[in-house]
Amino acid sequence: MQRSDCDWGQAVWAVCFLCSFSGTALAQQTFPNKLIRVVNPAAPGGNSDVFFRLLQPKMTEVLGQQLVFDYRAGAGGTVGGEIIAKSPPDGYTAGLVAASFVINPSLIRKMPYDTLKDFTALGLIVDVPSGLVVHPSLPVKNVKDLIALAKAKPGQVFASSSGRATVGHMSLELFNAMAGTKVVHVPYKGAGPAIIDLVAGHVQLQFSSLPLVFGHVQQGRIKLIAQTGDKRAGFAKDIPTMIEAGMPGYVVSSGFSFIGPAGIPRAIGERLNQALVTSLRDPANRKFLLEQGAEPVGSNLDEHEAYIKSEVAKWIKVVKQAGIEPQ
Repeated sequence: MQRSDCDWGQAVWAVCFLCSFSGTALAQQTFPNKLIRVVNPAAPGGNSDVFFRLLQPKMTEVLGQQLVFDYRAGAGGTVGGEIIAKSPPDGYTAGLVAASFVINPSLIRKMPYDTLKDFTALGLIVDVPSGLVVHPSLPVKNVKDLIALAKAKPGQVFASSSGRATVGHMSLELFNAMAGTKVVHVPYKGAGPAIIDLVAGHVQLQFSSLPLVFGHVQQGRIKLIAQTGDKRAGFAKDIPTMIEAGMPGYVVSSGFSFIGPAGIPRAIGERLNQALVTSLRDPANRKFLLEQGAEPVGSNLDEHEAYIKSEVAKWIKVVKQAGIEPQ
């Protein structure tokens, strides 16, 4: 009895499907078997640098493979973001992104990717409050003094940030909108250069991530006059929040996320997440992060995906309230 062409076609399809399935399953079981590239859409010297270098050794130990950083700064993080989004979803390319990742959709009209569709959430790393820091030459002691000075000299007070669409930029725009001031935004290509010019006195203030500037504060190079979180950080309990300083409702914090391109198999995603969470739970790592003002999170994949969705929606609302036009 002869088989029909249809029967032969179905048999070939079934064999191909089984081979493909078994190959995928084998790849997941053996993951990882080579270096893992972690794209950083920011310049060296920023928070992502600090966090990665802290977490990298334990993550490498858990995965049994080295994780290497690939710096791809530019366009508010979208250059690196596009590289991540367009990488093969095999788990060998991931990214360590700052809050600009969830802010960009509210400020950039034509994104090179869809933040909600083109990535796999691999875990929220830390939540980091920011601080309002000023150069010692600026004659202000608190937020009220700063508002008074900025109103008296509109367009003459300058604030640096690590770039457009970053938390520092958004914090400033929210401040201007709520205080009725016109502090001028000066974007830099990365947190490192922005802080260097603040310390040098080329700009007068900055809304900056606390872990990045606290060392300068302790050494008297700049002054921390307020924190932007909803409560005081443990290492700076003598510094008021923006709410306590007279700006009700002003709360800004930033989450750093571990992500990959969309389509990473669940098993591989969970393997990467396991390495992240294990490193965050390491007592020495946790102690260091808390001392720097960064709250370790280590969410699972589903929690992280929900966080990204809620943050994108939040910043779209903030941008509209501040009257900022996307570009």
